[in-house]
Amino acid sequence: MAGALDERASFEGQTILAVFAHPDDESLACGGTIARLADAGATVVLVCASRGERGFVSDPALVPDGDLGRARAHELHAAAKILGVAEVIAFNHPDGNLRWAEVRELHTEIVSTIDRYSPDAVITFDEDGLYWHLDHIGIHERTMTAVLAFGSQAPPLYYVTMPRGAMRRVVDAAITKGWTQPPKGFWALVPDAFGLQAETPTFTLDIAEWVPRKLAALRCHLTQLGSTNPFSLIDENDARKWLGMEFFRRAETSGPTEPVLERLAVPLMGA
Repeated sequence: MAGALDERASFEGQTILAVFAHPDDESLACGGTIARLADAGATVVLVCASRGERGFVSDPALVPDGDLGRARAHELHAAAKILGVAEVIAFNHPDGNLRWAEVRELHTEIVSTIDRYSPDAVITFDEDGLYWHLDHIGIHERTMTAVLAFGSQAPPLYYVTMPRGAMRRVVDAAITKGWTQPPKGFWALVPDAFGLQAETPTFTLDIAEWVPRKLAALRCHLTQLGSTNPFSLIDENDARKWLGMEFFRRAETSGPTEPVLERLAVPLMGA
């Protein structure tokens, strides 16, 4: 990628479809990109394949009725509103088994969604699922096969990834401020798992201006991230430095080759 093609590109009249596995995936993976596209006029449609009912509960008081799926659905809609998402489509496939359960049904639903909205681009996980989460990998596979099913009419497909070391820097900064890594839940993950052996991205989007929106959306997902977490402890300058770029590569399809997200791209270091 030689450089930015049009930093102020308008996406008026265009639809972007984002497909993820659980509530919170959208904010963590590419919340800044979603917000930037929405601000540029795009109609962003968000598909969430499950309600995340098997996730960790950071505080039982957040789920007094025990229905984590319902609580996370509320969190998803709150985060989507902050990011400027026009429509949330929430499926109810089994959390924890998205790679193997109801494969045909999920494929059909994604195909039907693409057919209904005729998106100008589709965004989903890269094949590593950010940190080798099997549900995320399943959504990568289902979205890829759904897009490829359109052949020469396939919309451009973009995989979002995270560079190795990005999450480590955020966690280490929080630890210096007294944060302790918990034994369970999202933050018990080894930070170096993020981006480990991920495919090399082909371009990045500068979302520094939208980092506050990304963090605000992440804060909606309290059941998973907790009220005190590394994202809440890093200062704004560090947040912009470590979270101010989101990384993508474009999949090979038989569809049109015109640039979509690339219109906002900035060059990769060393490119």
